[in-house]
Amino acid sequence: MRTWWSARKGELVDALERTYDRVKERRPCGFLCLAAVSVFGQTRAIPQRFSIEEAVRLAIARNPQAAAARTLVDLAEAGQLEAQLRPNPAVSLESEGYPLFESPRPAFIDNQELTLRVDQELETAGRRRLRTEASAARIEAAKLTLRNRLRVLELAVRRSYFQLVLAQSDKEVARASLDEIDRVLSLSRERARVGEIARADVRRLEVERLRFADDAFSAELALRNARSALLALMGEDNLSLPIEAADPLSMPEAHDIPVLAVSGARSLEASGIADRPDLLAARTELGRTETETRLQRALRSPNVTVGGGYRRDFGANAVVFGVTVPLPLWNRNQGGVARAQAERELATHNLAAVELEVRLDVQQAVNAVETARSRAEYIERQVLASARESRDVVSESYRLGAVDLIDFLDAQRAFRDTFRAYNRALFDYHVGLFELDAAIGTSSEQP
Repeated sequence: MRTWWSARKGELVDALERTYDRVKERRPCGFLCLAAVSVFGQTRAIPQRFSIEEAVRLAIARNPQAAAARTLVDLAEAGQLEAQLRPNPAVSLESEGYPLFESPRPAFIDNQELTLRVDQELETAGRRRLRTEASAARIEAAKLTLRNRLRVLELAVRRSYFQLVLAQSDKEVARASLDEIDRVLSLSRERARVGEIARADVRRLEVERLRFADDAFSAELALRNARSALLALMGEDNLSLPIEAADPLSMPEAHDIPVLAVSGARSLEASGIADRPDLLAARTELGRTETETRLQRALRSPNVTVGGGYRRDFGANAVVFGVTVPLPLWNRNQGGVARAQAERELATHNLAAVELEVRLDVQQAVNAVETARSRAEYIERQVLASARESRDVVSESYRLGAVDLIDFLDAQRAFRDTFRAYNRALFDYHVGLFELDAAIGTSSEQP
């Protein structure tokens, strides 16, 4: 065994070396190809920086819940194919009277009663038409359900997108406040070294810096969570992609808010009742249950089966035909009719509930938009400029030694809190507009 291995080892080593040389010659091309695949195939559908409209389009195209809703439409269409089909005919072959156990046995064809028959069931009372109408209503309800899910998904994406915008703005504010503290801390250490201020003020400032640093860490966590939430809605597997929102957190212009050019909440409420896909789906479902009730009542009438064929009766040829009618003595589909009537009653109540929900959504959205807009305008006009000016004046005065450390820290906190409140008011204003769009059924994307 060892002798054989010694003889074959050299050949094996030579073969491996030749293979390695061939791979090494082709490796640059192969590596470049793999690199190109990794670069151009790496989640290219999710850009690093995108607008809110791009986020909505990506979510509608990639979100698994939207894909599931589209599959429900396919299922409903498959149900319509089934509803349109007619009953299959039945073919039967019967043999009677052949003397199988006699010996010798006679010829097979002329010594028995042989019957070949075809039967066809005929549906009565318009069952096929009613089934088709009910299945068409299911398809329409499924399409409206898809529209409603896309409406809800679009609202969730828009809210999550501006949550990311808010987190980016809060991080900028936290970082700017921390940088200001660091600059003042460096100046205070130098002033304490030459004896202009007490070292206790430096230690106090170092302690306060921890609070501002903690705010920066919290803002970073909120930013990462907002990114992950938006990526999840967009159907992305890698929830740690470094994405960035391109839209600013600013006061919307009047021409960008078409929902505000209305005569009031009543007009918006009427628009919601006319256009909300969930309400239209509830109405369609009510119509379907009414059709289903008529179908269940039609099932009380029995179907008729007609048939005919050929009979070979001991050498004689004959034609056979017949009609079969079930007798509806005990089973007249009482349970199906009662169930359909209950479903129709349930659909009526669901329609009333959805209509009330639409009215409530519109009214609450109008309230939220009006309150958030007033709050944002108040902070911008009355508070924000004063807080910024106070911070700048106190910061410069502290550098010159005109005010103490406590006044400087109070001014920094006041400006930080005011800017955060302003950002939150803008966020609430944008989200309120999105909710108002969703409440009245406005959608930029259609399935």
